[in-house]
Amino acid sequence: MKTFEELGVNEGIRRAIDELGFVSPMPVQEEVIPYLLGQGNDVIALAQTGTGKTAAYGIPVLQKTDPTSKETQALILSPTRELCLQIADDLNGFAKYIDGMHIVPVYGGASIETQIRSLRHGVQIIVATPGRLIDLMKRGVAKLEHVNNVVLDEADEMLNMGFSDSINTILEDVPTDRNTLFFSATMSKEIEKIAKSYLHDYKEIVVGSRNEGAENVNHVYYMVNARDKYLALKRIVDFHPHIFAIVFCRTKIETQEIADKLIRDGYNAEALHGDLSQQQRDLTMQKFRKHLTQLLIATDVAARGLDVDDLTHVINYGMPDDTENYTHRSGRTGRAGKKGTSISIIHSREKNKVRALEKVLGKDFVDGTLPSAEEICKKQLYKVMDDIMKTDVDEELIEPYVAEINRQFEYVDKEDIIKKMVSNTFGRFLDYYNHAPEIEKPTGKRSEGRGDNAEGGRTRSRGSHSVESGFRRLYLNLGKQDGFYPGVLMQYINQHIAGKQKVGHIDLLQHQSYIEVPEGDAQNVMESLTGTSFHGREVRCNDAEEGGRGRSEGGSSRERRFDSSRGRGARPDRYGSKTDKYGAKSDRGGRRGRREDSSYSAPQSSDNSRRHGKEDWKGLMNGGSPKLKGETPDFSEEGWARRKPRKSRQ
Repeated sequence: MKTFEELGVNEGIRRAIDELGFVSPMPVQEEVIPYLLGQGNDVIALAQTGTGKTAAYGIPVLQKTDPTSKETQALILSPTRELCLQIADDLNGFAKYIDGMHIVPVYGGASIETQIRSLRHGVQIIVATPGRLIDLMKRGVAKLEHVNNVVLDEADEMLNMGFSDSINTILEDVPTDRNTLFFSATMSKEIEKIAKSYLHDYKEIVVGSRNEGAENVNHVYYMVNARDKYLALKRIVDFHPHIFAIVFCRTKIETQEIADKLIRDGYNAEALHGDLSQQQRDLTMQKFRKHLTQLLIATDVAARGLDVDDLTHVINYGMPDDTENYTHRSGRTGRAGKKGTSISIIHSREKNKVRALEKVLGKDFVDGTLPSAEEICKKQLYKVMDDIMKTDVDEELIEPYVAEINRQFEYVDKEDIIKKMVSNTFGRFLDYYNHAPEIEKPTGKRSEGRGDNAEGGRTRSRGSHSVESGFRRLYLNLGKQDGFYPGVLMQYINQHIAGKQKVGHIDLLQHQSYIEVPEGDAQNVMESLTGTSFHGREVRCNDAEEGGRGRSEGGSSRERRFDSSRGRGARPDRYGSKTDKYGAKSDRGGRRGRREDSSYSAPQSSDNSRRHGKEDWKGLMNGGSPKLKGETPDFSEEGWARRKPRKSRQ
């Protein structure tokens, strides 16, 4: 293995990187540094995040930059603010003993006036995000006519984020006799296209294999029902007490929700997504880099360019849509020769994604089994004992209190003290996992599992089953179509029933639901829920054995399908019935006729809204009386009997 001196790195930079702990070059540095120290050497380097890419291009760029000139001579583009700041910090560290070298990061979300002042003082190297750089170019502040080295770090990410046009605009404004360096984790068609346009006789340097995940990363997936994903996440975290991880979610809303849940449940977690201010993001990142935060819940965009050492795990709470995103996620662990684990929490429909990733990455994914409650409790107990044993005692600090402490514990056995200490720190886990719901692995068919509810409620597949002894099955006229899911249902029950209500099986169908509650609670549950409102719909709850009386406001699923085809613009009113855009109620019974338990019923004939004018029916629904040919209609039974039948349209 060569040394940095053998690679041609000058003494000033060697001194700085030696202080930073650089012992010997990493593979990508050994390949790239000597080549880039030459002239006219364009490069596309394919290497994973965390393999030493910044030093690989940063050291040659610094060595080829003249600190005595105030002209901008090097430009480094990055996809995100976080990576932009990270690169600038690293380069400043490498340039510690280069007098007169000025490196400035410019990115959106920070004061542009401050950045303009910095550029006007003279900057040799600009590290920038594409959008802010173009803004500064248009203002005539960022002058690139003397740039001789251009670096695109995380080039594939910039293209994925839609910066292709911006990159073209920037490269067209830079001298053609420059060195152009592309650093990427994957080689996409877009990168090859840009390379052919802007690079000249470039060399492709590959560390590892094209489009390959980090070699030191193990890939594991846990398949669970979609409703059990959060419970599975908690079990994974609890089973690894010393975990230091990024949990990737698909959306900003999901990211914040999962972070809030974890914080509420006592975990050391923070959210990172685009809706946070730059100040909030910087603070969150600072805490995570210093290991003050154990779990960072993040979106792909927010975490791009995130460079954090010693990540033990990457957890995919939501599987990414493409291989490149998965590669970037998993590449954030297993760095610098250390082992890491990429965990994916999937449901049965995502198994095909796992198989596709295996083929592309050439790696096997382990089909994991979630740890049991007993295994988790043992792991946590060992952690508690280990923490106690490793605690440093400051004799001088506690000396004034030792006598009082001994007096308090004078008649307590050592064994009892240990039990009390462990119970005090370990009790939360014992209590939770003593009542923890089961998480069953899907078999590919609709299966039964447990939901995450207040008192161990379980959701199960559609179909008949025996009601558990001591429980009673109740009907609710709300289903999945109404946004009624296990978590929502339990929250709704908790809102309307005082105390913790125990719930057994939960059977969620499209238009109705069935729940099982203790026999002694059934009457109270029915009375508490019946007559309440859920998103404008009146709720009915009764014994499931009562059949037709328990049907939802909208009738059966067949009736709903028939009714939904009756006309455009139909929408549910506050009673659960539908009205057309003029306010007239449609016949909810369809071909089965009008139901008797409707909260409101229009006249029985299904064609009455056509018999009367639209404006007349609008007036009727607003409390007025319609006018038909100057007469007030008779809505009595005799009046309807006397009406003339409508002529057929033939």
